[in-house]
Amino acid sequence: MHMTRSTKTLTSKRLFDILVSGILIILLSPLLIIVAIAIRLESKGPVFYYSYRVGQNYHTFKFYKFRSMRTGADQMIDKMKHLNQYSKDEQSALQNFKLNRDIIASIEHQNIVVGDDSYSKLEEFELFKSRDDKNTFVKFKNDPRITKVGKFIRNTSMDELPQLFNILIGDMSLVGNRPLPLYEAEKLIKDKSVGRFLAPAGLTGLWQVTERGKDNADPERRIQLDIEYAQRHNFWLDLKILIQTPLAALQHENV
Repeated sequence: MHMTRSTKTLTSKRLFDILVSGILIILLSPLLIIVAIAIRLESKGPVFYYSYRVGQNYHTFKFYKFRSMRTGADQMIDKMKHLNQYSKDEQSALQNFKLNRDIIASIEHQNIVVGDDSYSKLEEFELFKSRDDKNTFVKFKNDPRITKVGKFIRNTSMDELPQLFNILIGDMSLVGNRPLPLYEAEKLIKDKSVGRFLAPAGLTGLWQVTERGKDNADPERRIQLDIEYAQRHNFWLDLKILIQTPLAALQHENV
């Protein structure tokens, strides 16, 4: 039985991931211990943070990082949406009207969207959804939830080092498209964006070495780069991205 070129590529990629991640975990173990102690000394809470992320073919897994924020940071996202770096438009609330019998009687003659106990004008609902789709990714500039140690390990990308264990067990690859939080992935289900999920989830990737740390982040550009990687990834492209990653990792933007 002969393996196809695609199967051989995936097999060699996996073997490379196991070998490199295993070696890096051993070599970096003193640094991992130092970072863990620094995090614990600055603020109460666990040293590691995990959240569920969506990777290749919408596979969901526990995604590990060093904790760089205060505990309970996830619960603050809704209150900070106006700071989202990826927001292109002001996100206004959808105006809802109370549903009553008169509206129900004439519903087929109106362009409205009906909920359980309220309704909205169709054109306003479509505008709201289009703005919401543009704000798929969430990233805050000068995020007030980040600790002092957290700021340092983020700017040097040391907060990402626990993902070496994700790579070792097979949830991720060294190079690929970044796995997304559930609230971001659930918005990328349209034909023009699902292609990014055909690539392995990665510690670093094409977007990281070309756009990371820029102040004018563009979500559409990010999706384009993810799809480009999914379509043409190979060993030599992965090697090129790995070589460029150390410089890209030392970002200076507070995003």
